[in-house]
Order: sequence, then C-alpha cells, then structure tokens
Amino acid sequence: MELTLPENEKQITKIKATRGLLWLGLISISMLFAGLTSGYIVRQGEGKWAQFALPSLFIVSTILIVLSSIAMQWAVVSVRKENQSNFKLAVSLTTVFGIGFVVFQYLAWSQLVSQGIYFVGQIKDITGAYEYIPAAKETAADIANTGNVAGSFLYVITGLHVAHVLGGMIALLVVLLRALSGKYSKSDHNGVRLCAIYWHFLGGLWVYLFFFLLYIR
Repeated sequence: MELTLPENEKQITKIKATRGLLWLGLISISMLFAGLTSGYIVRQGEGKWAQFALPSLFIVSTILIVLSSIAMQWAVVSVRKENQSNFKLAVSLTTVFGIGFVVFQYLAWSQLVSQGIYFVGQIKDITGAYEYIPAAKETAADIANTGNVAGSFLYVITGLHVAHVLGGMIALLVVLLRALSGKYSKSDHNGVRLCAIYWHFLGGLWVYLFFFLLYIR
C-alpha cells in the first residue's frame, strides 16, 4: 500500500526544499564575492595599482537599492496583512527602484569610461585624477603601459553583482505579475518571501561592495 502525504504537508515540504536551494545559492554567491574581494586586496598589495575615485553615481544606485529593499519588505508585510493594494504598490515600487539601480550602474560605468578607465585599459588611458602604487624599479614608460588592474577588478565585481540583480529582476517581475493577478494571499505567498530574501541579500551585498570599494582603494 502506497503512503501519500496530505496536501498541506506536501506544500510544506516543497517550501522547505525551495528555501534550502535558495540559501545554498546565496552561500555560493557569498563565496564568489568573498573570493573576488580577497583577490582584490592581495593584488592591490602587489603594487602596479591605480587608485582613483569611484563614480559619484554609485551613491545614487546605493540609495535606490536600499529603497527597493525597504519597499520589498513593505510588500511582505502587506501581503501578510491581506492588504492587496499596498502589496501591489510595494512590489511595483521595488521593481521601479530595481530598474533604477541597474540604469545608474550603467551610467556609473559610463562615468568610468569618460575618465579613461576601461575593462582592459592601461594606466596611460586614465584622464582623471589618480594615484599609482608602483612596483620596484618601474620606469615612466613601464607605468604608462601597465594594465589598469584596479579598473578591471571594479568592472568584474560590479558587473557580476548587476548580473545577479538582473536574475532577481526576473523573479521580481514574476512576483509583480502574479501580484497584479491576485495570486498571493496571507496563507499563500511563499514566492514573495523567497524573492524578498534574495532581494534583501542583493541589497546588503551591494552596500558591502560599495563601502569595500570606497575605502579599499
């Protein structure tokens, strides 16, 4: 005789499995960025490193992702209280702020390009103010032709974060469409909670990366 679980127990099991996979993914992403920031520090200590100011637009994008996280939490609270109007508004605001974050990250990269800081650029390309940490016995010609490793690290770290945000945006848009269709309720909003966990994680990760890049120059 085959034993079957009641429907509610199946749902609980599915929710736990999905959350487990999400947390496993978050741990993997954390390890990825921990490795990148550790490599950044080690490479900086070796010299041949240009120190330049971060794009000012990173401040705007930081504010936007913090606001999006606040709006996402408002969405979770609203759906738990069965306040559908606030819930839909909060998810919509989260989406708008998320799109704004991505847009301002792109504009910040444009600021870098305007300063001659490219993904594979050289020190001689930099047109803005910067300080250079030389290696032993480097000549002026050597320095000019040295690759701008600091710029490469900056693009990789911020670019990978945006890639994960874009993945979160897909999940967020699914939540938004389902919210507008009235698919979530107080007793059935696991998708909203999972999306919120991931979105808060991305927001916290960016705040960490922003201050890391701001002070570890």
